[in-house]
Amino acid sequence: MHVFWLSILSVFLVSLLSLIGIAFLALGEKKIRKILLYLVSFSAGSLLGGAFFHLLPEAFESSLESIWISTSVLLGILLFFVLEKVIHWHHCHNMKECEHTKALGITNLVGDGLHNFIDGIIIAASFLVAIPLGIATTLAVALHEIPQEISDFGVLLHAGFSKKKALFFNFLSALGAIVGAIFVFLLHDVIGGLELFLIPLTAGGFIYIASADLIPELHKEIIPHKTALQFVFLVLGMIIMAAMLFLE
Repeated sequence: MHVFWLSILSVFLVSLLSLIGIAFLALGEKKIRKILLYLVSFSAGSLLGGAFFHLLPEAFESSLESIWISTSVLLGILLFFVLEKVIHWHHCHNMKECEHTKALGITNLVGDGLHNFIDGIIIAASFLVAIPLGIATTLAVALHEIPQEISDFGVLLHAGFSKKKALFFNFLSALGAIVGAIFVFLLHDVIGGLELFLIPLTAGGFIYIASADLIPELHKEIIPHKTALQFVFLVLGMIIMAAMLFLE
């Protein structure tokens, strides 16, 4: 039972990151833009590190056959591809290309709620396997959430939400992670060993998010010294995940 409450606490702490937008808003748009890509670099590295240093090794140490692990990873990639297509998860990074702003804000909330629900599933499934794996997965998700939540907060403001309403609805959407965690524990009682399939599925999702969503954003920066800094933060994210191995 303590694993359940540890999972709930972890997803709640990740949900609190939805409130980070107000702190970054005080910095001003120009300063945010300067640091955002470095945060994206760091989160991409942490997601890749989480997939290759934690989730995949854990999956191959389980009782699942390698063919099922490979299939689950590919399913994870396909799942996140379809998810992004359906709900436009990246919520239009270029505001000049966005139209129908009110609809954009609602779509943002619905899409982000589903995304957070899946985050809750990912974290809870990891804790069911091992507490150190759950901690590492929570950290990887949290590092990815920081630039994502800043972006979400900006989209809601652009859609006409007041600062208070943007914070409230963004936090409400973030609580979907708790629902996802509870869902896993309820379903786990019915389908034993569910987490064995969810771990490689999660790895596929992490790989997709990092390679299809985050890294392409980094390629928009062509200034050499900024590109070099992005690379440093990308590797730093991987190193942090590798260092988490000492907790296991």
